Amino acid sequence: MARMAHITRDDVAHVARLARLQLTDEELDTFTDQLARVLDHARDVEALDLADVPPTSHPYPLRNVMRPDEVRPSLDRDEVLAAAPAAEDGQFRVPPVLGEAP
Repeated sequence: MARMAHITRDDVAHVARLARLQLTDEELDTFTDQLARVLDHARDVEALDLADVPPTSHPYPLRNVMRPDEVRPSLDRDEVLAAAPAAEDGQFRVPPVLGEAP
């Protein structure tokens, strides 16, 4: 088994109290082990030699994956509005939201 970070059950209980969480004894045992593993992994990452690694904000090059905005044939407005339950002034009529007056 890998080395475990020195974190106690009391440490986890203290953090739980700060976060206003009520944990059972079983949860405290589980989370103590899990947090120790997370801290061990953070220690492993901290130990990596990153001197030749340039700072990055994203691991892969970013590119725009959206298609160009081009006008294309679509549905006829009058036909669509004729099929709507309610229409007004060339738009869909919907019930008021957040107490707005109709």
